[in-house]
Amino acid sequence: MGELATHALMLGAAASFAGFIGFLGMGLYTNLLQRFFAEVSEESAGGVRGVGSVAIRKLGAANRGVMWPGYETRMRRRLTRAGEPSGYKPEDILALQEIGFAVGLVFGLIFTNAVKANLAFSLVGAAVGMFYPLIWVNDQVKKRHLQISRALPYNLDLLTLSVEAGLDFTAALAKVVEKGKVGPLREEMQVVLKQLKMGKTREEALKAMIARVDLPALTSFVTALIQADKMGTSLGKVLRIQSTQLRIDRTQRAEKLANEAPVKMLFPLIACIFPTVFMVLFGPIVFAFMYGNVGG
Repeated sequence: MGELATHALMLGAAASFAGFIGFLGMGLYTNLLQRFFAEVSEESAGGVRGVGSVAIRKLGAANRGVMWPGYETRMRRRLTRAGEPSGYKPEDILALQEIGFAVGLVFGLIFTNAVKANLAFSLVGAAVGMFYPLIWVNDQVKKRHLQISRALPYNLDLLTLSVEAGLDFTAALAKVVEKGKVGPLREEMQVVLKQLKMGKTREEALKAMIARVDLPALTSFVTALIQADKMGTSLGKVLRIQSTQLRIDRTQRAEKLANEAPVKMLFPLIACIFPTVFMVLFGPIVFAFMYGNVGG
């Protein structure tokens, strides 16, 4: 009887524990997983990308309490210059670094185990994974700056023609936003136009654009506009001078890149093309010299 009572108690305890685990799992599913999948369904990307995006935001929200102010300030400035790609915030980039560190460490361990190398080399993979999100953000900044540099001459010409046609700066800027090419420069001009309509002065709106973009060519142009506004100089004349100077700079930059092209092609030429040419030309001669008398 005592053994039966003991077994019954053990079975009851196991059943109670299983029930507790079941209720706990149902509670987690109701409170966490359902919310998670609801957010995934609301994502425009959907699928695996939607799951990844929601997971990054969740991990980023957990990072807010441990993120140091200097990192947040620098990363927010970089993301602003990059145009806030994918709506990422500084804590999301920190989450991507954490994920990259873990993935890089796992692949590093797999690689070192495969080639029987020192496990310390796995830290190289972890470091690459951790710094890759920062490299990606910097690459997004460079791409956006390149797009703005390419669109600046056309939009500046359109702004100049609008001002010379008799429109004031705000109306001319609205015309550029309406007729300009789609891209980051047009988006920045839309922000400036909204700020002007909300009551900001021209100087404040233009300086805010300088801080957001941080591109030397755009900074020089906007600074000239601010100085002309302060000194009462004709805006059309200043715009015409800036447009001419911008096109000269663009031509000089194109000539510089054209002159750099032969130097950049030198290494691929020596490393890839010359060896192939030498193999095609001298391979048969060497083969005949080494194995020509085998048959005789």
